[in-house]
Amino acid sequence: MAWRVLHWACRILLGALFLYSGYIKIAQPLQFSAAVAGYQVVPETWIWPIALYFPWLEAALGIGLLAGWKLRHAAGAAALLLLFFTVLLTVTWSRGIQANCGCLSFDDPISPATIARDSLLLIPALYLLLEDRLKNSLAGAPSPPPSAA
Repeated sequence: MAWRVLHWACRILLGALFLYSGYIKIAQPLQFSAAVAGYQVVPETWIWPIALYFPWLEAALGIGLLAGWKLRHAAGAAALLLLFFTVLLTVTWSRGIQANCGCLSFDDPISPATIARDSLLLIPALYLLLEDRLKNSLAGAPSPPPSAA
């Protein structure tokens, strides 16, 4: 029972966060393009396409996590995105750039707190990705072989 609650809590948390994050960026592409530009890591010609299309990926990932469709793939994609965001935030902050995170709002400057938040969100994503192996290892059963899917 506890595994089921943890499973659903992780799916709802991550799915809702990715859906919300994508939604606010879709609704305000100019603010998101300013946030992307603030990181100073992509050529200027890429900023607008990223601002227009990336939020749809986030929203679709959120829907996939909530629906449970190809859950391990969605969890893996969420973990990779969160890892990428964490590295990007860390590099930008360590370069001394005063930029807006643009993660969950457009009034959220990059700081150790935003880096920690994104780092902590890796935990439920990794749990969903490795859930079967974790449950089997804790139960003492051998891990199933990786699926070819």
